[in-house]
Amino acid sequence: MARQSRRFGLKWKIGGIYTLVMFILGICVIAVVYELTGSTLRDQLNRRSVAITRNFSDAAAGYVAGRNTLALNALAGKYTLNDGVAYAYVEDGQGEILAQTFGRVPEDLQSAAPGTGREVGRREWRWNGRTIYETSVPILEGQMGKVHVGFWADDLDAEIQRALIPIIAAVAVVPFVGALLSFLLAHWIVQPIVGLTRIADKVTMGELETSVGGNCVSARDEIGDLARALERMRSSLKAAMLRLGRDAA
Repeated sequence: MARQSRRFGLKWKIGGIYTLVMFILGICVIAVVYELTGSTLRDQLNRRSVAITRNFSDAAAGYVAGRNTLALNALAGKYTLNDGVAYAYVEDGQGEILAQTFGRVPEDLQSAAPGTGREVGRREWRWNGRTIYETSVPILEGQMGKVHVGFWADDLDAEIQRALIPIIAAVAVVPFVGALLSFLLAHWIVQPIVGLTRIADKVTMGELETSVGGNCVSARDEIGDLARALERMRSSLKAAMLRLGRDAA
């Protein structure tokens, strides 16, 4: 019973240490993969949002020049059909909204400063209780105003999560496989050690006929050396006992 407890205790110690190391490394790898992959996906989505807004700006330039609000409203409605798009609107150089898809323009939008710059703009705000990532692009380098396209933040985040989950799941399998291999390795290491311990117990009990051989001797170099040393000790003790027996006789 003590030998069984010793064997399982040693196996759990070795396997547990290897498993702990594997899980720590796995968590670190998952964190790095999540951060790097997530940032790459967010960058790709940001590029997509800029591309959609630029296309909207190029298409709206002619209508803005002709103040064709009917065509601008139809064009803005067309761009809201893209996945994840919440709204689209067009403003002129003075900040007047020429076309929009809100229906009723939100007060937060009305209080925003009119955009007349030449750079791509981004902002985050809440509309209808949901977070919006808005991208704005100037029309003809800002000479005729800007177009704005709002994207649902939770839709973009959900898209990122859908892309990340299979990658994270694949990486997460590695620590579990490593844990299984750790216990197999622990069993492979512990088995000859337990065998030698059992033989040493027999020798101390006076059973000098038990030979140290088999798997113990053919095991790894260090364990094999220990087994051969134990065999030499057993042979010496046996020879000494035989001499003592002859002298006593």
